[in-house]
Formats: sequence, structure tokens, C-alpha cells
Amino acid sequence: MRTALMNKLTQLCSIRAVSGHETRMVEFLRRQFSDLADEVLVDGMGNVFARLGGRTAGPKLMLAAHSDQIGAVVRWIDDDGFLRFERVGGTLDSLLVGRKVRVGDIFGVIGVKPGHYQSAEERRKVPTTDQLYIDVGADSREEAEHMGVEIGTAVTYDDELSIFDGGRRFCGAAVDDRAGCAVMWQVLQHVADAEFGGELWAVATVQEEVGLRGAGVAAERVRPDFALALDTIPCGGTPDVSKDQLHTEIGEGPVFALVSGARGRASVPPVIRDLLVGTARRHQLPYQRVIFSGGNNDAAAIQQAAEGIPAGSITLPRRYSHSPVEVGDIRDMEAAVRLLEAIIREMKEIDSFQYA
Repeated sequence: MRTALMNKLTQLCSIRAVSGHETRMVEFLRRQFSDLADEVLVDGMGNVFARLGGRTAGPKLMLAAHSDQIGAVVRWIDDDGFLRFERVGGTLDSLLVGRKVRVGDIFGVIGVKPGHYQSAEERRKVPTTDQLYIDVGADSREEAEHMGVEIGTAVTYDDELSIFDGGRRFCGAAVDDRAGCAVMWQVLQHVADAEFGGELWAVATVQEEVGLRGAGVAAERVRPDFALALDTIPCGGTPDVSKDQLHTEIGEGPVFALVSGARGRASVPPVIRDLLVGTARRHQLPYQRVIFSGGNNDAAAIQQAAEGIPAGSITLPRRYSHSPVEVGDIRDMEAAVRLLEAIIREMKEIDSFQYA
């Protein structure tokens, strides 16, 4: 499974899909899922749905992994061919200066004022997005437009997946959430011919990075009995993050965020918490628990859909979140696949998803 998972992750990380510009990812996943599911469809937002029916009666489970990534879009092309841009999602100003990027399919670099001519104050400060520009090698607006650049063109880091020596850890700019998509794809492949009761909907959602927008729409369509979001999550284990802040680490198993978001605005319902922890324990699979105040994932939007859907998340720990060098461990992905397989095979035995 390790080789298959890494191959899937490598393929997914090679496809650029900034929030709102997921077309290529949607087309790719639709093709892959069509060979595995009973039915595949794409809605008006770009969510990709793969439905797989079990052999006996049982609950309806929705898995959600988001297909988009952080990035930017071109907002202006000046007379000299330099591009001004607007951030999309949680892109950090401090990680943009001097980076190689892709503007659509066009190579470019984010310029940096020569250090020889920076004042002492300039050297201490991080330029903001409105001060930065992209150089695509054009000498004029007309030349940049002739290359295919236009206002609204998506911008991503020019980076694909790299694998560390040893083969367990990987690094890339779109690990969030191509790792979750790879896990979902692998699970769908494993259970396509398996005996389970109920119905599985695997959904690649869009626009998670700009407000969990696709997941709520998808959940309204599927209206599952319960749902699990597959995503990545920041972790500790590095010199600049204390265990008091984050006690989770890569390689130690998937993370169950029991409460997430500022002011604890998304809590995992007891039935989902017990399902995740109980299944992991029964099958002797590694897992980590965390109270995460740094953000949310698709589970928060799914919980608020329809009449309220019991939802939680299985997240993969990653270092250096929302950077061009996000680092993960394939062992966490393997454990997540095994956990989800067990949940799917055993979900027909769950009596109720009622809160109390």
C-alpha cells in the first residue's frame, strides 16, 4: 500500500488547483473515481461525488477531502509586464518573497529588491502582498498577455512532491489536502469490491481554503447519516512549537481534533468521537487526540448542513503548514486508510447516530 499511496500523492501534488480554479483536479478525480464507484457526478460548484453501494443495508457515510490549495490570483499587469496579485486562502506574506511560481502554466518568480539597496528598516520587515510583484520574463503588458497571463489567472508555488531519504516522509506545497485526497482515493479502491453494509459517498470538495464552501453544499446533496472529513492539521515536534501548543507529531498516527476553531466553535459529537477512538483501539491502530484552536476543516460545515449531520475528522499531521515545504509521513496515511476501511466494513453494526 505504501508505494500505491505515495504514487497517488505524487500525481495529485502535480496538479495545480487554487481555490475556485479546481477544474484540472476535478477532471482528474472524476476519471479515477469512475473506475471504482457505482456512480460519479460533479455539481455546479465542482464537488466530485463518488457513490458506492454496499451489499446489505446500513448507514450512509460521506467522506470529504478538499481538492483545492492556497495560492493567489493576478489582479493587475503593469505596463512593464510585472504582475500584481491577490492572495487566496491562508498564503503568508513571509513565504512569498523570492519564490518560484506558476502563473497558470507560465513560469515566474516573485521579485525581491536587491539586498545591497535595502535600508536597515527594509531588511527587518516582510513586504506585504500589495508591495510584491511577479516577473514572468515579459517586457510589457502586451507580452505578458501574449504569454496567456490575464487578470484572474491563478498563481501557485512552482513545486512538486519531494521524498526524503528513507522513503517515509515527503514534502510539498500542496500536501494540504492532497494527502487527504490520496487517502480517500486509496480507501475507495480498497472497498470497491468489499462486503460492507450501507452506502459510501466519497466527495472531493472545493473551496475549503476560502471558507469551507464546497462541503456544506455537498452535504446538503448527500444528506448522510454521518460524515468524516479527511484533511491535514498542523503538528508539533519541531524546535519552534512547544508541546503545550501542539503535542502531536508526524509519524505517530492520524489526529482526531475533538474541538477545533477559534473559541471552540466545532466540537465532535460523542457518537463520532467514540466511533473513531473505539475503532482505532479495536484494530490497534495509532492515533492522536488534540484540541485545535488554529482553524477548522470541512467537518464544521457538514455539521451545519441539512438538519444537522454528525461529523468529525481524521486529520494527517503536517509540519510547516501553509508553506511551500509542508512535510508529512506516509505511515500516518497508511493508518488512516486502515482506520477508514475498518469503519466502513463495520458501520452496519452502529445502532444510531443520535446525539443522545
